[in-house]
Amino acid sequence: MSTFTSLAVDVRRGSTFIAWAPAAVVPITVQILTWRSPSWVMMWSVALAIYFSLKWLTLADARTHSPSLARSLSYLLLWPGMNANAFLGHEPAGAPPTARAWLAAFVKIAFGLMLMLVVTPWLIDDHRLLAGWCGMTGIIFVLHFGVFHLLSLVWRSRAIAAEPIMDSPLLARSLSDFWGRRWNLAFRDLSFHYVLRPLAGRVPLTTATLLVFTLSGFVHEWVITVPAQSGWGGPTLYFLLQGLGLVAEKSDWGRRLGLGRGVIGQVSCAAVTIGPVGLLFPAAFVLRVIIPTLTACGVLNGT
Repeated sequence: MSTFTSLAVDVRRGSTFIAWAPAAVVPITVQILTWRSPSWVMMWSVALAIYFSLKWLTLADARTHSPSLARSLSYLLLWPGMNANAFLGHEPAGAPPTARAWLAAFVKIAFGLMLMLVVTPWLIDDHRLLAGWCGMTGIIFVLHFGVFHLLSLVWRSRAIAAEPIMDSPLLARSLSDFWGRRWNLAFRDLSFHYVLRPLAGRVPLTTATLLVFTLSGFVHEWVITVPAQSGWGGPTLYFLLQGLGLVAEKSDWGRRLGLGRGVIGQVSCAAVTIGPVGLLFPAAFVLRVIIPTLTACGVLNGT
């Protein structure tokens, strides 16, 4: 057994400190080291530090039997999901990916690249903020919808359970559908495992739900408003609105109004998720982080 795998096994046997220490220390250390760096460098550095710290936590906390070094490293470096038990264990991967699924992944990557490489440079001189939004949307399409989907297909074709972290969010029929099974399922897995399940039976579900979205707001403040030095409180307010929307949807009057189903559910979901998105991504973030990121990547020419 490799040293790396042995360490993970030791953690699963009870060394909570080894599991949680990186999540508590690494992002803060990176934040301090990048405090005087350009905003875009700080953002990506802190975001990656948080991401890999959580990946290590889920790996260390996985209840599987001595995964190989190759499988453990693949989970850490080549899979964005946060369900280590599924990836490292023996859960069924489902049916092999279809040709249509492969094509869809490449189409999403192509669409994202078009936004980044064609639309954004075309808009940058006269509509700088709009160009930044197009570039950010392009990044999301390339990574979250395209590359991450492609990785899911690769692993599933090898009979490894790797559920796509994005599942056609535009088809969401309600907020519950959107946040529970369509948007960023990696965060869903984290919140269920480390917040909702431990609190089950101890606090009302409404309280636990609002806590999950408040924590998400704090994390987004860390990687959005801190580097941008603007828009304070916006991401937290945005996610609180999502939590309150979910609570309303599950309430008696929400059910009577049909907030969780049909056309009303779809419209209310779009209104709550898209309507206040400016709170989540303030203009300063787009201008000070996204546009410099695209410039550093060579998409924009020193704008």
